[in-house]
Amino acid sequence: MSTSRRQAALLYRQRPDGIFEKGRRNPMLDDSEISLLRPPVITIRNAHPRDLPELNDMIRLLAAHHGDPSATTPEQLERDLFGPVPWITALVAEGENGLIGYAILVPLYRAQEGQRGMDLHHLFVRDGHRGHGIGQHLVDRARDIARKAGCGYLSVSAATGNVQAHRFYEQMDFKPRPVTGMRYLQALA
Repeated sequence: MSTSRRQAALLYRQRPDGIFEKGRRNPMLDDSEISLLRPPVITIRNAHPRDLPELNDMIRLLAAHHGDPSATTPEQLERDLFGPVPWITALVAEGENGLIGYAILVPLYRAQEGQRGMDLHHLFVRDGHRGHGIGQHLVDRARDIARKAGCGYLSVSAATGNVQAHRFYEQMDFKPRPVTGMRYLQALA
């Protein structure tokens, strides 16, 4: 271990809550007594049927965060992810104690350009796991999936006042696009 790395390891210690704080250097400590904490292992993968209850729970948490109702069920997710006509793709971030985040992708098409795209419809990381790069890993995997599907673009939207999300997406090289016109909806019975 280099002298500068040894000094850094000796001058800072990690508290049980994960925060690093300045410690006192112990001149009697040698390299064999230094242990650096390893970050937890996170797996980013496609959702499996066994993930549906936890995925549904996280969708409800995201809806509540935005003040929206959530009526989705695990059965609807199963239909849309694994049914005869899969409609969406879901990625999950899995830690040692279960799912800690997810992303949902929905296909898009620009007919006038003949170009396929993918919408990053949902991106969510549970409280206590944010700020550790999990969202970035989910976005990276979403990009890979979109490219493999022959997509020329990945789009995402964020509420006007969600400045944190705006910063996150801009740091991930998404470019803001002005919204033009109105979007209309008609319920189908």
